[in-house]
Order: sequence, then C-alpha cells, then structure tokens
Amino acid sequence: MKNIILIMHIIVSVSLIALVLLQSSKGGLSSFGGGELYRTKRGAEKIVFMLTIIFACLFLATSIANILIR
Repeated sequence: MKNIILIMHIIVSVSLIALVLLQSSKGGLSSFGGGELYRTKRGAEKIVFMLTIIFACLFLATSIANILIR
C-alpha cells in the first residue's frame, strides 16, 4: 500500500509541475502592476487552470496519506 501511494504521489507531483508550467505567464502577480484589467479564462486555459487545482488537491491528499502510513 505504501508503494502504491508513493508512486501516485510522484505521478501527481510531476503532473502538477507540468500543469503549472503550461499556464500563461501573462497572469499572476504581474497584473498588479496596472497591466490589464480583469479577464476571464476561456477554453484550454480554463481547463488547465481547473486541472491545476484538482492536481494540487490530489498532491495534498497523497502527501497526507504518505505521512499517515509511515
């Protein structure tokens, strides 16, 4: 059981890194400098954003599971 959760944790963490790198670099903290106003996410950008949130939650869950199993 410990090995399965560890493998899942590695897969989720690599996927989370890839999803963060896929996101647009125009957003984030650089928009506080007075750049563009609020804009909505559409299409693939919204899908990547939602998948990032899901994989972040999965990363948290597998991290807690790893701690509890040890």
